[in-house]
Amino acid sequence: MSMFILAFIQAKKTILWYNRKVKNKMNEFDLHKGVIIMARGDKMRVDYDDYLRDDNLHINWYPGHMKKTRDLVRENLKLVDVVVELLDARIPFSSKNPDIDKLAGNKPRVVILNKSDLADRAKLDKWIKYYKDQGIKAIPIDTMKGMGLNKLIDECRNVTKDKMDALKEKGRKERPIRIMIVGVPNVGKSSIINKLTGRKSAVTGDRPGVTKGKQWVRLKGNLELLDTPGILWPKFEDQEIALNLAFCRAIKDEILDVDTLALRLIAKLMEIEPEKLKTRYKLENLGESDIETMDMIGYKRGFVTGKKELDYTRIATTVLNEFRDGKIGKISLEVPDDIKN
Repeated sequence: MSMFILAFIQAKKTILWYNRKVKNKMNEFDLHKGVIIMARGDKMRVDYDDYLRDDNLHINWYPGHMKKTRDLVRENLKLVDVVVELLDARIPFSSKNPDIDKLAGNKPRVVILNKSDLADRAKLDKWIKYYKDQGIKAIPIDTMKGMGLNKLIDECRNVTKDKMDALKEKGRKERPIRIMIVGVPNVGKSSIINKLTGRKSAVTGDRPGVTKGKQWVRLKGNLELLDTPGILWPKFEDQEIALNLAFCRAIKDEILDVDTLALRLIAKLMEIEPEKLKTRYKLENLGESDIETMDMIGYKRGFVTGKKELDYTRIATTVLNEFRDGKIGKISLEVPDDIKN
């Protein structure tokens, strides 16, 4: 039976996404020198070590419109007064687009830590301090409750005060403060815009890249927003970054093998939040491996097929969705100390 395998391939220190449909499992593995580390019926987990080193085989999730969007941001930056950088509060480093620093240049910047209601509060405070030490105001936002939106408006006014005062001194007519919100897909940009405008100004959904095109939106507080779709870098330079983005659904599930992705998430939670994992799935103890823990979750939830076999896709989908919805608990996947210099 055919299956999709997600392989994280290291070639010249670059972690890549590779999606291969395997028709002849053993021949395919022998050919590419993959190492089977999990095998159960049709379900196999494969780790590839060094087998792909041809630069022409670099495969990343980078739709064509992403490059156009990045170019659009560069072109339109001259029209705005302040750049609002939108990050996922659970993964502030992983969800930071490395192009932003270069693209923003000397423009005043405000950082938003969205989905803060899903993040661990103590770890979130560390990120706020991290940005404060850099002279940047980081504002936690909860779009469901509307928390933090007024602080965002106030800070946009604050960082542009000198410029606006200078315009007044020159006798210029007062105009709205022009801002641009940028971030990777699925970090809640459209939801924030909708809250700020008090109406549905952009199509939203829990799918990365759902907002399309360009539009100016008038916000309350005498702000004017140049809306742009989320942008994502062309290469995943670090495996942890790629995984964190996938865990938080900044990368489309449709191009991933969710079984393998869920295993990686379970392994991560076993390391950083074992008690929350046990509590959510009513486990007295965790397994000795991510695979064993996945099995335990499946049996506990009764995810067994008519053939008395575990339904791994159902287990995987459940774990991923419950993490993303905060049902496993308030969890942050990284802290400032994790940043590699």
